[in-house]
Order: sequence, then C-alpha cells, then structure tokens
Amino acid sequence: MRMRVEELAQAADVSVDTVRYYQKQRLLPPPQRDGRLALYTTEHLDRLARVKELQRRGFTLAVIRRFLAGDLDPADEHLAAAVAEAGDTEAAEELFDIDELVARCGIPTTILDALVREGLLVPRTHHGELRFSTADVGLVTNGLRLVEAGLPMPELLDLSRQHHAMTRAVATHAVELFDTHVRQPLRTTDLSEAERAERMVDAFRVLLPAVTDMVAHHFRRILLQVAQEHLEAVGEPTEIAAAINEGMPADAGPERPPERGHSTTDVLKAVQAG
Repeated sequence: MRMRVEELAQAADVSVDTVRYYQKQRLLPPPQRDGRLALYTTEHLDRLARVKELQRRGFTLAVIRRFLAGDLDPADEHLAAAVAEAGDTEAAEELFDIDELVARCGIPTTILDALVREGLLVPRTHHGELRFSTADVGLVTNGLRLVEAGLPMPELLDLSRQHHAMTRAVATHAVELFDTHVRQPLRTTDLSEAERAERMVDAFRVLLPAVTDMVAHHFRRILLQVAQEHLEAVGEPTEIAAAINEGMPADAGPERPPERGHSTTDVLKAVQAG
C-alpha cells in the first residue's frame, strides 16, 4: 500500500507537520518517489507507531533515533527508560507554550527566550515543541522575588549562569563516573541482558537521589557559611540577630548544621540586607 503524506498522517493520527518534522529528525526513512510525488508505505506507518509509543514512554527524539538505528542494546533500553521516568515527574501537569508562560508570569517573551537560550530555564520537549509547566512558573516567580528584594537583574542572571555551568559540570562528571564504574563493567559480565538491565537501573536509582541530595545539601551549607562570614564582617548586631532568628546558625561549621525550613531565597535576602 502506498500513501500520500496526508493519508499517512491521517492513518497514524498525527499532523502532516509532525510527519515532516520526524523526517527532518531522521526518524522516518525517505519516501518513495513517483515523479514529484512522495509516497509512503506501511513501513512508514509502523515506524510512526513505534516513535509514538517510545515518546509515550518519555524518551527523547535523540534516544528514539538510537533505538531505531539499533545502537542501544536491551540493557541500555531499560536504563534509558529509567532516566526518562526520573525526568518525567511533571507528566501529570499541564504543559503549555511560552505565550502561556508569559501570561502566567507577567514577564516579556524576550526575557523568557533569553533565559531558555542561556540554559537558565529548561523547558520540556513535547512532540518537538518546547513546553513549560507550573514548576517553571514557580522558578520565574522566585527569580522575580529576588529582583524585588533588590538584586539587579544582570547580576542575578550572571549568578544563574555560573550556577548552571558548575551544576552541569558536576552532573556530567557524575554521569561519566556511572558509565565508567557501573555501566561499562556490567556490559562485560556474563549476566543475562535482563540481569544487567536490572542492576543498571537499580544503580541509577541510587545515584540520582544521592547526588541530588549531596549537591543540594552542600550548596546550602556553604551558602549559609559564606553568609554568616559576610555578616560577621560587615553586619550590625541587629542584622546578625535577625539572621540567626531566620535560621542562620551562629556557627555554620560542621558542629552546628543549619536548621531546615528556610529557602535559599530567604538566605540570599539576608545576605543582601547585609
């Protein structure tokens, strides 16, 4: 059976634009040609069904492309599924485009576009389009609160860029360690594919929260320590007392862990006041 692109799109329950987008992403083989007419077959229809099924499981188009090319073995497929599942915590949330984000945040599109370009605002990719959620609204809102507290926007963006670069470097190193010391050794064992996949997934599910907690805890501890040192150097007694009342310990060393319950925003406000 041969179909025009409109017929293929209708049979696959996708838009013509989606078909063409998948072709550009090398997820579909080239159509057959009858003169200037592009014709598609059941092979294209089956491939579209496979792409949609993998997208429903949360895989990115880059990973799907590797699946279709046969570059991932079964163990890697299970690991990729675990990564997708871990990054899909907002699956039940409403997704919307940048225009809706503008409406909800009251921020000009040009500023939000700049945040995305800089990697400071990380949208999800849904059917090839950038989409945002209420979590992104909260992120932008918290940034506005910092600006309202007195932090200049350029300096805040520069701070965010530094944080993004350092965080990405730590994340890259963590993933490389996992690949070198967990994934690669497991691939060379005599275990079955199912056993290798299970061990990889279990190890990843331990790594993700462990690294997340370690980095978050360390950043908060160091931020509190630096803030305390700053206040001790330049703050008035009333400011130091107010900071302590807000959860900043008198001694930010390891013997006196910071109290929980106050956000990084609160601490930054205290530092700005000093």
